[in-house]
Amino acid sequence: MPRGRKPKPARLRVLQGNREKRPLPKNKLMGEPSLPAPPDHLSAEARDEWERVAVQLYNIGALMDIDRAALAAYCQSYGRWVQAECKLADMAARDEVTAGLMIRTTNGNAVQNPLVGTANKAMHEMMRYAAEFGMTPSSRMRVDAPTKEAKGKFAGLLAS
Repeated sequence: MPRGRKPKPARLRVLQGNREKRPLPKNKLMGEPSLPAPPDHLSAEARDEWERVAVQLYNIGALMDIDRAALAAYCQSYGRWVQAECKLADMAARDEVTAGLMIRTTNGNAVQNPLVGTANKAMHEMMRYAAEFGMTPSSRMRVDAPTKEAKGKFAGLLAS
């Protein structure tokens, strides 16, 4: 049974100007924006991505300590995607016929390189997490740039 649209976070409603003019929820988990430390288990590529996006998300008020695992999942998906794409590029340099997209099985049959599936799955997971944090063009289109008035409301919302 469909439940309709996902509820919009109160912070996002404030930044958008609360177009629906409905009262903002008073009992929702809000918390203070914070910049969590990256988990130790992140790959080098994932850690680089964490360093690239975490400060930006914090600066717009879209990151809290509780978001650490979700951001780590995004970064790890990004890291896997980069690793798989780099391996595919290495294989493509040595394989002029299929550019590394196909490999031969022990029976001699040509099949899709498993790295293609790995890269595609990691990319899809990465984009799903990115949309949750407003890091895709379409998800950003739903957020207006905060005006001075909205920033004041945002500060007041954090204080309550």
